[in-house]
Amino acid sequence: MLDVKVIRENTEWVCARLAARNAGDEANIQEIIGLDDARRKNLSEVEVLRAHRNKVSKEIGVLMGKKQFDEANLRKQETTEIGQKISDLDKVLLEIESQRESLLLKTPNTPHDTVPYGKTSEDNPIVKTYGEKKKFDFKPLNHVELCEKLNLVDFQRATKISGRGFILYTNLGARLERGLINFLLDTHTREHGYTEIQPPLMVTQECMYGVGQFPKFRDQAYTIQEGLDAETLGKQYLLPTAEAALVNIHRDEILKEEELPKRYCAYTPCFRAEAGAAGLGTRGLIRVHQFDKVELVKIVEPEKGYEELEKLLLNAEKILQLLGLHYRVISLCTGDLGFTSAKTYDIEVWAPGQEQYLEVSSCSNCEDYQARRMGLRFKKADGTLRFPHMLNGSGTALARLYVALLETYQQPDGSILIPEVLRPYIGTDQIKI
Repeated sequence: MLDVKVIRENTEWVCARLAARNAGDEANIQEIIGLDDARRKNLSEVEVLRAHRNKVSKEIGVLMGKKQFDEANLRKQETTEIGQKISDLDKVLLEIESQRESLLLKTPNTPHDTVPYGKTSEDNPIVKTYGEKKKFDFKPLNHVELCEKLNLVDFQRATKISGRGFILYTNLGARLERGLINFLLDTHTREHGYTEIQPPLMVTQECMYGVGQFPKFRDQAYTIQEGLDAETLGKQYLLPTAEAALVNIHRDEILKEEELPKRYCAYTPCFRAEAGAAGLGTRGLIRVHQFDKVELVKIVEPEKGYEELEKLLLNAEKILQLLGLHYRVISLCTGDLGFTSAKTYDIEVWAPGQEQYLEVSSCSNCEDYQARRMGLRFKKADGTLRFPHMLNGSGTALARLYVALLETYQQPDGSILIPEVLRPYIGTDQIKI
């Protein structure tokens, strides 16, 4: 969440940066300041009352020593009344703090000054491209046609088992998915220095608030209930992304400065309700309720946050380069920026059968926004406590990578050529009928 001190000391800047998101979130700032003013006033009143109660308590001791019991009893009555006032003010304080906290949790991160201004995804500038669009001397098929022709995915039975928006990989299709996951994990752990994590697939509500999924994206989450016990509903949630688990590993901890940076990567299936989303009514792998992803997370010193963001981007790009896929990198504009992010790069891979770019990675620096939400700090050598920068990126997401791979490497006879780096994982150089 945003730092209240920064909000108070740089109100105009915070409002201007939030206004650049074009979502009206800057309207929260004055209310947050008003609630903080009320909180400060309340705390001041409580402090005065406690000081007065301490003074009266000392006077009671003196009066008792002088055997002035009637006067002492009057003072005791006064301390009781003061105690009641403090109790009443404490209740008011809890309500004020709850309202302030609620507003802070609903207010997104401020875009970094280098984020380009824009209102929608149409305003996102392209910052780099790699390779060229694949050209064919035959009419290329789309991934649905290829999957059905080669028996890689059974769309009909997936719907029978789980409903729309789920995938049933079969035969070499399943092996290709598993091979891609292992290739991604091996590349990031062996070549890029990430520590592999295998997290639980369910996280608590506190984790969802810490990562910034709640309260804004609560309607996109799959909520867990234990058996028939309705009281457990909402205590745990299926992972919308491994980021929700990885960034919370050190929630409510104080790390040592020398422990940073921390670099984690994890493969998990990801579950998203995609309530009201377009595209789930159609067959294919582009928008689904469950998909596989290898996630990258960094915890770094604030001074190194944006240097590490560029490295994170290169790590994700390397995957597509090794696979020989054409892609472009865009910088998200202020109006398209994610809720927790201060700056984001998206990597979009070209899918020839779709004739469009598909997002397979978002690489973001959330600065100290998530660390504040989850109470994660680190102690510097001089003993001062600071909030680290939290970075995350897909390294990369499937099934869109799967789509681009099939459509790029399809051959005139309908077979799929397997990129050389994947062949040890798949056990073949070609998928054919």
